[in-house]
Amino acid sequence: MTKKIAWVTDTAALLNETFIKKYNVHVLPLNIVFSEGAFRETVDMTHDEFYDKLRSAKVHPKTSQPAIGEMVDLYKKLKAEGYDCAVAVHTSSDLSGTYQSSQTAAQLANFQVYSIDSKIGSYPMGKMIKDGIALVDKGHDIEEVVAHIEKMTENAELSFIPSSLDQLHKSGRVSGTKAFLSNLLNIKVVISFDNGKVVMKEKVRADKRAKKYVTDLLRNDIKNADIKEVAVINCNNDKDAQTWRDELLQEFPELKVLVLPLSACVGVHAGEGTTGLSWVKC
Repeated sequence: MTKKIAWVTDTAALLNETFIKKYNVHVLPLNIVFSEGAFRETVDMTHDEFYDKLRSAKVHPKTSQPAIGEMVDLYKKLKAEGYDCAVAVHTSSDLSGTYQSSQTAAQLANFQVYSIDSKIGSYPMGKMIKDGIALVDKGHDIEEVVAHIEKMTENAELSFIPSSLDQLHKSGRVSGTKAFLSNLLNIKVVISFDNGKVVMKEKVRADKRAKKYVTDLLRNDIKNADIKEVAVINCNNDKDAQTWRDELLQEFPELKVLVLPLSACVGVHAGEGTTGLSWVKC
């Protein structure tokens, strides 16, 4: 008997509405906490409203995970609607407690949830869900599907270039001295996910060299793995992202290259103007 499976994620994936409706994905919003209160990403404010607010904020905002009560309510609702289980793909557990809360909420709701720590964020989370749904449609059982997605978490890549270190300083990620010197000397850093953790990969002079470093990471993986799709990710910087996309297509015309926004929660820490690349090795 075929199981009725629900698909759940959070706004770190920042799935577009077409994707959400097509695959009936249930999305839990992360929170951006300004001095006047918390705002649920994509629910209480648009991305344009977020960046407008970020520019004028006197106190730098913080981020927080979805309330566990929201998760419990969602899982109870899915159970009442006749779902047998849910697959929940969440942002890296090293950055957020959402994955752990999902496990606790499942117990409180007495509902079977296969909670998956994506060990990353953004584009790979959506691809994990899309590939999982395709496997279910082909008749694979839920354990096989979950095992496949968990394997994908080991092969997902995401590297980005913060627009400056000012925002990272405001969010407490780097010292004021480092941010000042970085801006003075036009130093750019490359930040990547490494087994769920965010690490600084490289420090270079100028955007061009930083982009080359990230593109070289992709070039190396294309030589050694089957990569059909790449996402150019960005924090409210579509113009530079489209330029990077065009450059990639000139070099790799066989690639499908998407341009996707990053979660506002990334914008809180990395800053408006941030760009990067993400892909999953097959």
